[in-house]
Amino acid sequence: MDFDLTQEQSLLKSSAREFLKKECPPSLLREMQDDERGYPQKLWPHMVELGWTGVMIPDKYGGIGGSFLDLCILLEAMGEACCPGPFFSTVVLGGAAILLAGTARQKQALLPKIARGNLILTLATTEPGSWYGVSNITMSAAQQKDDYILNGTKLFVENAHIADYIICLARADASKSDASGLTLFLVDTKSAGVKCSPLKTLGYDKQCEVIFDSVKVPKDSVIGNAGAGQAGDILERLQEQAAVAKCAELLGCIQTAFDMTIAYVKERKQFGRPIGCFQAVQHHCANMVIDVDGSRFITYQAAWKISEGLPASREAAMAKAWTSSASRRVTSLAHQIHGAIGFTEEYDVHLFYRRAKAGEIAFGDTEYHLEKVAQGLGF
Repeated sequence: MDFDLTQEQSLLKSSAREFLKKECPPSLLREMQDDERGYPQKLWPHMVELGWTGVMIPDKYGGIGGSFLDLCILLEAMGEACCPGPFFSTVVLGGAAILLAGTARQKQALLPKIARGNLILTLATTEPGSWYGVSNITMSAAQQKDDYILNGTKLFVENAHIADYIICLARADASKSDASGLTLFLVDTKSAGVKCSPLKTLGYDKQCEVIFDSVKVPKDSVIGNAGAGQAGDILERLQEQAAVAKCAELLGCIQTAFDMTIAYVKERKQFGRPIGCFQAVQHHCANMVIDVDGSRFITYQAAWKISEGLPASREAAMAKAWTSSASRRVTSLAHQIHGAIGFTEEYDVHLFYRRAKAGEIAFGDTEYHLEKVAQGLGF
């Protein structure tokens, strides 16, 4: 694998960084903490104009036909700025699900709207009393003539309060307890029986509890073939992409935390010298470099394999396991080096710690993905 970016990718990365540095300073995240929507409405149209919402959507659907690697480059830049908004839930989760398994009609109807920024999507999989994965999904989808009736509760559904549609995972075949009984449904959030309640989160991101009370979904809203065991395969590929995409976002987050720390150790003085002169501080900074660079290499290796259409299950699990732990170590050391000021809400370090902590457990934590790696090795 060649880790060098192409000229187009380098331009994408630099332009994204420049745009977000200007339009999305850390102060914006503070402003959005108590905002009902969770992001400034003026920011989203600018991202659409730059073509970001259509980065992975083919030209024939109004996108720019980029690769998954291009998407990860954007997400790294967004992570560096703690960029708020529904980009991840719409493009990485919703858009990818439609691309992977949507019918021709669904692609034609939805993908152009995603590319134009006219549609917000999200994915609902996690349920109360269960951890990441699909083995404990209990939400039911009972077929009734040409419709399905959905009943159950989903937790940690990102941006569900502003989404137009929720891609919801439910068990359509109650006789099967594994992934072969699962189906993905495209649910209109305005449907009767859908109740959304925002949750308080550590990372200031907008996640919700969504209750489905006898929600009627037409049969043509099924993504993939209901009862044919395709939802498990679709979800596995979607979760791999989501995990690696979250790694890219985490990478940007810890890169900024590291950059802020380096700047601080150069200017903060004790005993007449910058604290960066002290060996103990230097050791901490060296350990941060190892974690940041390690996260970059392992994330982009997995992203490249996904972009090339190669099997990437093990690489995705390795990337998420490493980057989740690395994000915790880097942001903790950033706090330690900054001292007391790093723990105050007025200082920006804690914003990146919060985002890193939220991303650490999103789409499976270190333990979950290490177990996946072990299973892949036959243990």
